[in-house]
Amino acid sequence: MAELKARLQADLTAAIKNRETVRAGALRMTLAALTTEEVSGKSARELTDDEVLKVITREVKKRKEAAEAFAGAGRTEQAELEQAESKVLEAYLPAQLDDAELATLVDAAITQVSEQLGEKPGQRQMGQVMKIVNAQVAGRADGGRVATAVKAKLA
Repeated sequence: MAELKARLQADLTAAIKNRETVRAGALRMTLAALTTEEVSGKSARELTDDEVLKVITREVKKRKEAAEAFAGAGRTEQAELEQAESKVLEAYLPAQLDDAELATLVDAAITQVSEQLGEKPGQRQMGQVMKIVNAQVAGRADGGRVATAVKAKLA
């Protein structure tokens, strides 16, 4: 079993014993998403820690989007619950890159692509730059943030 999944299950047990309803709810939903991911496809399989991180990242994103939707609809109590759940799950993710670190990675990727092309890459080569940066970022920055940084540097 992946270490991260085992940690989630142990934390769920502790949260239930300590009557931490928000934490228990967030972990329960995430473990359900992990189980769904494991049995999807042709045959059941064990997820690696990297795959578990991707699922957790997706769950955090869902919570944040739901919180925005609830806040926009005037349901502040529900929005606060979603935000609290996303904070619980964020604790399991690696530390996020700050803007300076992200900019450094983007600059390095642009340099690498320009060496391959023999010229400075433009918007058409954004996919090539994104591929390099996403491989290095690996869950430490949101895809939208990465795309924005790459677009700004290529413009």
